[in-house]
Amino acid sequence: MKILFISLGCDKNLVDSEVMLGMLSDEGYQFTDDESEAEAVVINTCCFIGDAKEESINTILEMAELKKAGQIRALLVTGCLAQRYQEEIQQEIPEVDAIIGTTALEAIVQALGETLDKRPKNHLSPLDAPPLGGCRRVMTTGGYYAYLKIAEGCDKHCTYCIIPKVRGNYRSIPMEDLLKEAEELAEAGVRELILVAQETTLYGKDLYGEKALPRLLKKLCRIEGLRWIRILYCYPEEITEELIQVMKAEEKICHYLDIPIQSGSDAILKRMGRKTTSGQIKEMIGRLREEIPDICLRTTLIAGFPGESEEDHESTLAFVDEMEFDRLGVFSYSEEEDTPAAEMPDQIPEDTKERRREELMELQQEIAFEAAEKMIGQRLGAMIEGKVAEEDVYVARTYKDAPGVDGYLFINTERQLMSGDFVEVLITGSNEYDLTGEIEDESAK
Repeated sequence: MKILFISLGCDKNLVDSEVMLGMLSDEGYQFTDDESEAEAVVINTCCFIGDAKEESINTILEMAELKKAGQIRALLVTGCLAQRYQEEIQQEIPEVDAIIGTTALEAIVQALGETLDKRPKNHLSPLDAPPLGGCRRVMTTGGYYAYLKIAEGCDKHCTYCIIPKVRGNYRSIPMEDLLKEAEELAEAGVRELILVAQETTLYGKDLYGEKALPRLLKKLCRIEGLRWIRILYCYPEEITEELIQVMKAEEKICHYLDIPIQSGSDAILKRMGRKTTSGQIKEMIGRLREEIPDICLRTTLIAGFPGESEEDHESTLAFVDEMEFDRLGVFSYSEEEDTPAAEMPDQIPEDTKERRREELMELQQEIAFEAAEKMIGQRLGAMIEGKVAEEDVYVARTYKDAPGVDGYLFINTERQLMSGDFVEVLITGSNEYDLTGEIEDESAK
């Protein structure tokens, strides 16, 4: 039987999809990207913000039409939207055969078998169930980089966020399971390992009584074959001096941190339920840049949070202007039911949210474009991602660029390179967020 597996949402969701693909593959199922060949469809959904929710619902409706037409025998839905709206989905879209909750991924094979035997049922586990780790995965990222999910859930309970209600409280995956999984990924050819969780910086606090991310990083750096280790989703208040020193000492750890701060206004940070002030964030950023001068910092902001005044917005603009983040993304506030923020007074009109988002992005463009120009003349290591069709141009990333969210480096060369090769590059030009370069060291590593 061939399965069409559709994975939506974030990189953490992608790891879940790869785990389920591994379980289905072990049972002999095959996969296809062609819906006309599929006999079953599995959709791993997202509901973090309104756009993600809409994409998930539209995808389910589209696949439900295939079920109605008799083109597929089974339609299963998993992920955050399924966990949050299980009853609504099956009432409104009866073509969905079964729901698999966010903590019941291991039931995917059983759920598919039950559906094919015409006795479908949902599989939902308590949100505090231990997270899966050390599982065999079917890679979907091309094989040379992979995400390693080190924890599940979140304890922060920011007022705008639904994650604790669909993923549960923070639960770290045991270190031995993560090391086993990382070793298997490296043996399969992975060169870059990207650590993800709702919050990576708290890793191990629940299992070991202390923040164990530095210890995990040291052990991961010992794994042969890995060249880069990248850390995403670090809350500023949880970054420790020990973590900074490990990043400095270990060559494999990219000098790159993703620190979602959401706002530069203290009043809005407080309404969001965040644990830091803008001053504390500035202090942490200053410390990181002092200790690791070439560090690349990425962040995200929310524009138009309930109660955000023009003065608050101006504070955030001034904060971004002063901090000069290397990478920055902005989302318009998305009102999510069952969150405290959705019940707050002074909700912001959509056109105002969008205007503020655009103003922040325009400012960041100026900062990013100037930073790209300053890169000209520098020499950096880069990892090959692919080749431009019918041209002697390769697409690569430097340590400053996480896959899928940051820029690219375009290298003009007649050399024959493979995805995953590492080369030394002289940066020769910039085009907005992207760079161009020439191979400095003619031996790919």
